[in-house]
Parts: sequence; C-alpha cells; structure tokens
Amino acid sequence: MTDIATKLGAAREYLGANRDDARYRDSPASAVIESGLRVRTTGPDGAELMSDMSQGVGGGGTAPSPGWLLRAANASCIATLIAMRAAEEGVELDTLEVTVDSESDDYGILGLDDAVPAGPLSMRVQVRASSAAPDEKLREVIDWGVAHSPVCDAVKRAVPVEVQVDLG
Repeated sequence: MTDIATKLGAAREYLGANRDDARYRDSPASAVIESGLRVRTTGPDGAELMSDMSQGVGGGGTAPSPGWLLRAANASCIATLIAMRAAEEGVELDTLEVTVDSESDDYGILGLDDAVPAGPLSMRVQVRASSAAPDEKLREVIDWGVAHSPVCDAVKRAVPVEVQVDLG
C-alpha cells in the first residue's frame, strides 16, 4: 500500500510540473477474426485476449463476449481505482469486490429496430467492501474510485469516435 501511495504521489508531482506529458494516445488494441465470430485481440507487450459470441447468434461460445469484456473492464478498473485511492488515503481494505452488470435489448444489436441502441441500455455497479476505517471514509474512497475510473467514465460519457476505413 505504501509503495502504491508513493508512486501515485510521484506521478502527480511529475505531471503537475509537466502538464504536456499528461495527454497522450493510448496503446492500440488490434482485433482479428480467427474463425467464425472468434476474435483474437492483441496489444502491447504481448497482451492478448479472446472473445466469441454465443452459439445463439452464430458464435462458438468459446470465450467471453465483447460485451462481457466491457463489463469486466469496468469492474476491474473501478476496483483498481478504489484500491489506489485507499492506498493514498491510508485506508486498508479487508475486502473489495466490484460487480458490473447491464441491461441490453437484442433488437438493437441484431438491427431489428433502429430506435433501440445496440449497446447496453443501462449499467449497474455494485461495490462490496470492508475496512477498519469509518464507513464514511470508506464510502469516500469508493466514490472517488468510481468517479475517476477511466473505463467507467468512457461508459458514462459520450466519447467521440472517429472511424477510419482502409479497403483493399
């Protein structure tokens, strides 16, 4: 915990003195269809994950769906930010579990009704945590973590998306 707090403090100090270094293009994720709807996505330093759709829509069901990976990314990012803030605030977490689910309507993804969004209609974040710290302090740490999670922010906010297509 002390190491996390020390490194976060150093990062804040550095970026406070070097504002231009705070903004950058994130490392890309590159997805390639392997077979059917099974997709291998790769990133920096050998990072790799697989996704697949359920058999009901023509996939093989051999890996998590991209939608589940979005929820997993949201849950793990929120948990990470809560843990980072807890370290900075000297709050020792006995337990921390973040669960994210969503509500969807397949009419959107299958194009049965263009008025229905293809993505989730809503998302729910449930945090279960315990600590010797006062409940008010723990709640403050949790709220800060949720508010500063980049993945949660991207889900909540309309992020401009530029699509580039190369044919041939």
